Amino acid sequence: MNRLGVFARVAALWLLVSAAPVHAEIDHQAWTALLQEHVRVIDGGQATQVDYQGMNDDRAALRAYLDALAAVSREDFEQWAQDEQLAFLINAYNAWTVELILTEYPDIDSIRDIGGWFGSPWGQDIVELFGERYTLDNVEHDMIRGWNRYNNPLIHFAVNCASIGCPALRNEAYTGEQLAAQLDEQTRLFLADRSRNRIEDGRARVSEIFRWYPEDFEQGWMGYQRVGEFLADYASALGATAEQADALRSGDMAIRYLDYDWALNDIPGS
Repeated sequence: MNRLGVFARVAALWLLVSAAPVHAEIDHQAWTALLQEHVRVIDGGQATQVDYQGMNDDRAALRAYLDALAAVSREDFEQWAQDEQLAFLINAYNAWTVELILTEYPDIDSIRDIGGWFGSPWGQDIVELFGERYTLDNVEHDMIRGWNRYNNPLIHFAVNCASIGCPALRNEAYTGEQLAAQLDEQTRLFLADRSRNRIEDGRARVSEIFRWYPEDFEQGWMGYQRVGEFLADYASALGATAEQADALRSGDMAIRYLDYDWALNDIPGS
């Protein structure tokens, strides 16, 4: 799809949102168009690379999509089904992360270069939602994780921090209708990446995501009481045998964490 086509779809979305009746759900096709144009799927879907220069060239289309998200009122949002709400918030997080990268691109090698010594990229109040400004941390931790309504640990494999160590930026928008299947697929693809998750020397060596957010796998979300139970349920993706899955589930297998790669997830040489 060429850039004119991407922009046309975003413009149509903006008109649709502006004229939509109260409580109408937003159409994320414009975000899908941008992702399919500028996200390269590699390693069978286990990872993706982002053409940030291409995204920058389509900055007007990206901004139009962000404006469409910002036009949704909190009142309308609260009338949606929870899967539609969660898809909206994940898309907002990912799209605003791309926008944040573009504010400094190409003069950064990592998202952590943004904010300087005393700031944080996730603490920038750039996100426009519900008539207010928020940070990326607000969206992920206060809304997605903090509202105590979604209670889904699989969100950690959908929100994207623009880094190689992060689960892949999916090359399509999340939608309420497809959310459960999309989250499950993202989780399996991430766990199948042996550079980030594997069984080795009798231990589970997994992403630091599990060290940073263990509570999301330990408080009964989706029935899990510990990280090992979650990993056992995804044993086939992790490459664990039945015996190893049993050891994970019972807590008899040690879990160690691999270093996180914070390098920008851009296309090499772009």
